[in-house]
Amino acid sequence: MPRLYGFEDNSRRRLRDDEVGPLREMASRALLDPPQSDQDIAVWANAQGYRGTLGGEWKDASIGRLLKNPAIAGLQRDENGELVDAGHPGAITPEEFMALEQRRAKRKTAKPDAPYGYLLTGEVGGIASCGKCKQSLTGARNNAGSPGYRCRPKDKQGRGGCGEVRVDAELLETYVAEYLVAELLKPGVRESIEAAQDAVRAQIAELKKEIAEQEERGREAAALYGRRQIGRDALLAAQNAVNEDLKVSRTRLRFAEQMVNFRLGGAADLVRWWNTAPHASRQAIALLFLEGVRVFPASARGVRTIEPGRVVLDWRKRPGH
Repeated sequence: MPRLYGFEDNSRRRLRDDEVGPLREMASRALLDPPQSDQDIAVWANAQGYRGTLGGEWKDASIGRLLKNPAIAGLQRDENGELVDAGHPGAITPEEFMALEQRRAKRKTAKPDAPYGYLLTGEVGGIASCGKCKQSLTGARNNAGSPGYRCRPKDKQGRGGCGEVRVDAELLETYVAEYLVAELLKPGVRESIEAAQDAVRAQIAELKKEIAEQEERGREAAALYGRRQIGRDALLAAQNAVNEDLKVSRTRLRFAEQMVNFRLGGAADLVRWWNTAPHASRQAIALLFLEGVRVFPASARGVRTIEPGRVVLDWRKRPGH
């Protein structure tokens, strides 16, 4: 029986150093918002040169089997199917494995129109705006169900913009991506990214400290409830607040770790990286180089190209440039 990826042998007493990093990256990509599919993760792993324990390329099925094995988190299932400590180390945390379990459950009940990961707007993005009224663009599907960006018209409360800008998401994002990749190939950009990564490393240490403090707050609330110093409603309110904080902090941590792990290769490697990169990493590059993306109305309805002057990229000024 082949050994489990990430471990030295079938006893699973020791992790295999050269496989722990890729395994953690696979789990991280599966837990992004929106998550990468097992197929996308397999494409990325093969592009990086990672291979399974028997030397074969990764498939979506083999990624799926690996990520649903509790042993990768140092866990096992007891006779009742409950997850318990297996007595050996894990490459990822039990909390991350539970999140992977939730991901699988969501995929079983997912609707055909899964959420689209917008590059230029949303929780992490938000740099796309209407060139005419300066209102932030929001993600919206058209009548055919295709994702797009739009300037929402004013509602009864006066919130919104002119409503005159709509553009297909893939069309706009491909246009922006081409310029971002070209920018990444310019001299001096590597140094800028490395300087940014140094700053992100410091942020990672702070985020880990925040997470530890948030977890401690949750334990303190449970202890107060156990001593009957607070009621159940207060406990639930405290736990909900802590869980929300933890969700944000852990998302930011995964995002930051993706940035630190980013490496630039040659032109071919860079294009390949962009095409297989996690959504959060592509957003990170967009945020690193762009202050904003202004989109103006098309010359006519139904235009399926980015006409000259319709999209304006506002680049961040890099140190020394």
